[in-house]
Amino acid sequence: EKSKDAGMTIDRIIGDTAYSEKDNIQYAKKEDFQLVSKLNPLITQGKRAKEDEFEFNKDAGMYVCKAGHIAIRKARTGKKGQNKNQKDTYYFDIEKCKVCPLREGCYKEGTKSKTYSVSIKSTEHKEQEAFQNSEEFKELARSRYKIEAKNSELKHRHGYETASSAGLFGMEIQGATAMFAVNLKRILKLLSEKE
Repeated sequence: EKSKDAGMTIDRIIGDTAYSEKDNIQYAKKEDFQLVSKLNPLITQGKRAKEDEFEFNKDAGMYVCKAGHIAIRKARTGKKGQNKNQKDTYYFDIEKCKVCPLREGCYKEGTKSKTYSVSIKSTEHKEQEAFQNSEEFKELARSRYKIEAKNSELKHRHGYETASSAGLFGMEIQGATAMFAVNLKRILKLLSEKE
């Protein structure tokens, strides 16, 4: 917003995984610029280890546990239009779980239900994932290291790692002088290369 207010035209933002939250994806779409930021692996791959995953039976449209028992019903959980993605929750027959030879680590003794939930990717996440897998994204993301190198230079060579004074104004002055010094060094280097 500050860059736009200063008259800068923004057509692309390149950031790390922290920039790919849903609000930023929606903002990028609304403001009509490209967001080159990988989605968090929890969104693209889920948080389950491969050995903890159940198999999906396409014919039944249900998940099957490792013992071969199929879910008895499915329900959508979570609120629509929130910042969190909804989930498809699959419910299993608890009577089968109680006597299952593979219940160790799967069924907790005394629980009233056994469920398996799968997050539903939002439209924003699906679109960002498709963009993330494109050649254009991969090409643009390659330049990210330059940004990290510049951040590292600011922090380690110019003292921007630790605030030298208290308060927001002091930090702004420290940031402005550190960036001024780095930019000046770059300008001098470019000038010397021209000669």
